[in-house]
Amino acid sequence: MAKARKLEWWTLLGMGSVVVVMYFAMGSSQAMKTAFLEDMLGLVPAATFLISASLERRKPTEFYPHGFVRVNSLAFLTSAVVLCAMGLWLLYDGLTGLMKQEHPTIGPVTLFGQTFWMGWLMIAALAYSVVIPVVLGRLKTPVAKQLRDKVLHTDADMQKADWHTGVAGIAGIVGVGLGFWWADSAAAAAISVSILYDGIKNVRTAGAELLDGAPRALASAKLSPEAERLCRRLAERWPGADIRLRESGRYILADVRGVHPPPQLPSLDELMADDPAWRLAQLSFTPPGCARGLVED
Repeated sequence: MAKARKLEWWTLLGMGSVVVVMYFAMGSSQAMKTAFLEDMLGLVPAATFLISASLERRKPTEFYPHGFVRVNSLAFLTSAVVLCAMGLWLLYDGLTGLMKQEHPTIGPVTLFGQTFWMGWLMIAALAYSVVIPVVLGRLKTPVAKQLRDKVLHTDADMQKADWHTGVAGIAGIVGVGLGFWWADSAAAAAISVSILYDGIKNVRTAGAELLDGAPRALASAKLSPEAERLCRRLAERWPGADIRLRESGRYILADVRGVHPPPQLPSLDELMADDPAWRLAQLSFTPPGCARGLVED
């Protein structure tokens, strides 16, 4: 967690510098504007992770007796919704630019007494916007896997994929320079589709987590392999029981229904086998006859 927090602070600093560079090099290019807004979005997961990591350590209170572990899930949903909203808006903006047949102009610029085509400045800014997030993304991926943290993993995936945005933006600028007026808006629309896809995928996983769905895998909406293995081990130890697992932040909560609590519980290492023992944060038992409720009725 200490390393993850350090990386996210570096992300705010590094991506902040990218946003500043992109803002001054943006000009009238639609692709540059879209890439600039995506780089601003790159600050959202880092900020939400740092906020949730701080709140997660708070002690339980009278109004929140279970603590604040699930704030991580709320942060994940927030990041996903922001991605979806921005992706939809940018896609609309790019497509309307194509339909209106807007012809962007990239003129000359004078810098340090030298006059040159502003497109070169845009291409340099886009290249810079690729290097920093790719490096940070590669550093975060192993940490996110070790922590089983979806917010950090989403952030790492977004940043590793930023080279697509940079390449698409560069292609759009070069296209305009060669006289293809539609290249700029087409590149912007392509970038927005990538943002929207990430947002929709993450909303599905975040929604399942907040609805007490079965634990999901780190990089997809599929069931977590660790949870599936735990479910099998619990079913073997208590045959005939109804095993229900849910996720709370990065932790797994298990409920064994239809059996009485055993006089002695197995150790975490026995229950989790080769999987990280810390993931199983709670094991509860619901005796026969107590599991009936509104859901079953």
